[in-house]
Amino acid sequence: MREPLKVVIDTNIFINPDAYRYFGATSEQAFNNFLDMLERTKSLACFIPPSVYEELSKFFEGGLPSKKTVLIDKKPPSSYQNSIPALLFYEFIEEMRLRINKGLRIAEKYARKGLKREESEEALIKSLREEHRVGMREGIIDSKEDFDLILLAKELNGHLATADNGLIKWAQKLGIPALSAQELKELLERVV
Repeated sequence: MREPLKVVIDTNIFINPDAYRYFGATSEQAFNNFLDMLERTKSLACFIPPSVYEELSKFFEGGLPSKKTVLIDKKPPSSYQNSIPALLFYEFIEEMRLRINKGLRIAEKYARKGLKREESEEALIKSLREEHRVGMREGIIDSKEDFDLILLAKELNGHLATADNGLIKWAQKLGIPALSAQELKELLERVV
């Protein structure tokens, strides 16, 4: 008998509207439909780090449906046993240096705008926050939950199901295959 395909699930598969729409009209519906599909297959084993499970549970009023969440193995990565190539850290450090400099340039730009009083203070701050968020966080691993996902997928030699471009980018550097929500749904439909 073939070993089930291992898939590590990210929160955004069920929270991001562009992702959860493949499983349902709402986050809750998408998660429940996913669990229903998962329950009907033995060819897929799904995992989620406890930190990501906690993050996911915060998005659901009344918590996650515990009866079926047992279908997803809540496995922490073996943080002390996992090894990551040094080159990845060099690339990450270089990426962070570039982003810090970019963040500084964004702050300078908005300081100048503020001195000219071209926009209201509220509008200026809102624009600054959005541009800063995009410049600093998009395309990068920016949380311990993200890192847990990468470590667990690497440890399990599994696939990473995510809609996060930063996670996809860094997973690919480690040879971890990534699945979009659409690909995950198609996979579940094939193995059901």
